[in-house]
Order: sequence, then C-alpha cells, then structure tokens
Amino acid sequence: QVQLVESGGGLVQAGGSLRLSCAASGRTLSSSVTGWFRRAPGQEREFVAYITWSAGSTAYADSVKGRFSLSRDNAKNTVYLQMNSLKPEDTAVYYCAAGVRTTIATRGYDYWGQGTQVTVSS
Repeated sequence: QVQLVESGGGLVQAGGSLRLSCAASGRTLSSSVTGWFRRAPGQEREFVAYITWSAGSTAYADSVKGRFSLSRDNAKNTVYLQMNSLKPEDTAVYYCAAGVRTTIATRGYDYWGQGTQVTVSS
C-alpha cells in the first residue's frame, strides 16, 4: 500500500502562485510515477501532469503547460506541483496519484490522495 497526502491548496487571486505537495509513504517503491489530476465542479477528473521518480521525466496537460512545473525530493518521497499564473479556470480539487505507468489516464494509477482545494479568484 502507498499512502499519499496532498497539501498546499488555498485561495489565490488570478495571476498568483501556489505550490502543492504530495507526500508518499508506505510501499513507495511500487509506485514509480506520480501524477496530478484535478476535478472542477460538475466536471470529470482530468490529467494535469506526471513525473517519474527515476529519471524525473515529466508530462503536462496543454492547459497548464508553461505555467505549472513538477519537481521531486527523493529523500522526502515528496512531489511538488508549482502552479504559476493561475487562472480562475484552474479552480478545482487537486489530487495526486501513484502508479507504475506513465499515463494520463486515471485508471492507470493505483493509489490516490484525498485531494486539496485550489480556488482562484478573478
């Protein structure tokens, strides 16, 4: 089992920044990819970005490319999602997830955190 805990959400004005954290514990060696997803009210959960633990390879959704960036701290088993130039349409609950495949599909991830709310005011 892998346990994931997100933190760092909050309320920010448009154009502002937030940094989300995803701390992993448990059998972390069984999860070589950490993904971020988000769900806005009334919408499906959508892919935001992922990072691989070994090489640090990343991928981003077109909607966040150039504004969001991922990093990892292997010693802390923590992945960070830096979100800059935030827009009201970025408002959502953000979830991190752990899996073994580099995929943008939610079904490709085995473990999920509880989510953290990000609200961007205009």
